[in-house]
Amino acid sequence: MKKSNVIEVLEYDTLSVSGPGSIDQKSFDQLEQMILQMNAMNGDAAIDFLSLSAKRGVGKVIRAKNYVGVLQFTSQQQLQILPKIHGVTKAESKIILLKMLKTLGEFPSKTFNVANLSIEKMPIFELFITLYIREVQSILRKGLQSSYYSVEDNLTVYKGKMNFSKQIRHNLTHKERFYVAYDEFGLNRAENRLLKTTLVYLNKQSTNEANRKAIKQLLHHFDAVETSLSIDHDFLQVHVSRNMVHYENALKWAKVFLKSQSFTSFSGDTTMNSLLYPMERLFESYVGKSLKHLLHNSDWNISLQDRAYYLFEKKFALRPDIVIRHRDKNQTIVIDTKWKVLENKPNRNYGVSQADMYQMYAYGKKYNATKVFVMYPIHDGFDPDQVIQFKSDDNVEVNILFVQCERIETSLLSFKNKYLI
Repeated sequence: MKKSNVIEVLEYDTLSVSGPGSIDQKSFDQLEQMILQMNAMNGDAAIDFLSLSAKRGVGKVIRAKNYVGVLQFTSQQQLQILPKIHGVTKAESKIILLKMLKTLGEFPSKTFNVANLSIEKMPIFELFITLYIREVQSILRKGLQSSYYSVEDNLTVYKGKMNFSKQIRHNLTHKERFYVAYDEFGLNRAENRLLKTTLVYLNKQSTNEANRKAIKQLLHHFDAVETSLSIDHDFLQVHVSRNMVHYENALKWAKVFLKSQSFTSFSGDTTMNSLLYPMERLFESYVGKSLKHLLHNSDWNISLQDRAYYLFEKKFALRPDIVIRHRDKNQTIVIDTKWKVLENKPNRNYGVSQADMYQMYAYGKKYNATKVFVMYPIHDGFDPDQVIQFKSDDNVEVNILFVQCERIETSLLSFKNKYLI
């Protein structure tokens, strides 16, 4: 059985070749090269993801920043970065991360039950593989779809249309053969090829015995399907019609695994596979979707990423994370989320960014908001029920609230009961 080699760190932890959070020299060099490449190509693109510096007595160190997920080194070592959440263990942080990912519109799986996954024992990458396996199993229960697909072949019988250029190239001295293109009906369509190619790839990557066993069982159902000769070409051929809706999530996973498409905006020549997610977006989605679920069938309409107003006429669009409007009363509440660590120092404005307050003031004025809130994750020094208020001389009031990520429903229910009455 393959051995899993996973290094697990939290946001803002450091990595070095020696000491706590150590990785091998080859993997460290790969990370360093990737950071330098991204910065050279995209102008400090890696700054929110990883930063490179040095420590006395340690040497070069790499610090994890605001992205969480998995990086796979060519040495088969994996770097797993988890959210830094106050008062929880790494295993609990992994559970919260999966709950956050479920709320992202682009995340391929929405219906999985976190309680049914072996989260404590399984690295994030293996959990993603498990979710892909479940999507393919769901497809098989509904049935693999057949279709007509184009085939090119060098045959001893004539069928379809002659490919004259290839006929001349391959059969100039073989008059008994015909290089032809024709349509055939069967399972070997682009969508099935991509599913099989992903299974073959993950069978090589997985170190989890249960996952590898499940993959081998699934592959038996794809005996009549070839692997993709061109992944990019097959993705261009994908057509999720009405009778193919059950393929949609599995194909999204296939793109994540085969093309390393998560939500990173980085590019470079690095050969490292990455499945990385910005915590700012995760936190915003987690709070917004959880609040939307809570307010379902209430007297409040909720809009996420609202686009109702501009700062100036049709210029500089305002896009608050959450806007709540009462169905009957003339009440509008604006909420923004910030994945930042505040400090309990009133004389320093608690570390609240001046730019953020300018933004909140603009929201309050343009939306004529009854109340404006900024929600931050809770951490040491603050009470979950604590409220910090800033009020302007023209009556724009901004309230700073704290959210417990591990108890998101309780936190938002408390907010609802206190302010949405």
